[in-house]
Amino acid sequence: MQSFDPKLDRRRFLIAGAAAAVAVPAIAQDGLIDEPAAGTDPDVVHNISSFRARDWRPHFSSLSGGAILVDTGSRALHFWSSDSSTYRLYPTSVPVSEELTRRGRTEVVRKVVGPSWAPTPSMKKRNPEWPDFVPPGPNNPLGTHALYLGWQYYRIHGTHDTRKIGRPSSNGCIGLYNEHIAQLYELVSPGCQVLLI
Repeated sequence: MQSFDPKLDRRRFLIAGAAAAVAVPAIAQDGLIDEPAAGTDPDVVHNISSFRARDWRPHFSSLSGGAILVDTGSRALHFWSSDSSTYRLYPTSVPVSEELTRRGRTEVVRKVVGPSWAPTPSMKKRNPEWPDFVPPGPNNPLGTHALYLGWQYYRIHGTHDTRKIGRPSSNGCIGLYNEHIAQLYELVSPGCQVLLI
């Protein structure tokens, strides 16, 4: 009967774990996109992170001006350029409740680098301790860039608090990592179609 040596067993565990970690990137790369299962929507393709790569056609009649689809269910933002040569998929934060979630069609009306922020009247009512104004900078809830939508008070913007991405954490806006909103900012022009589902 072998005697138990905790150091030796720990070493075996670490070596096995390291070998598995080395193999994961190859597996993940090969398995990023799964083919749709029989009987499922053929326009929706699932990947291992639960994002769904989508086709624009069920959601927009054309890509004129570009198109942004925000899927609040999968917490993802999809962007297609007007010539369909560029497609981007970004993880997002979404509103904390159905009451704060707005769905439907709008468009990008303005783009701002280094946005300032002021709470809406309803935010101030719920949180009277919040400041009346926050200038651009590391304490600004809108992050480094913002796309202002045709709906008053609604934005697609960055965030300095990366813990918010991938979960319900906003007061109505759609949040992206600052690196991602900077990329999207360069791709989008005012007039870009936006659909929240």
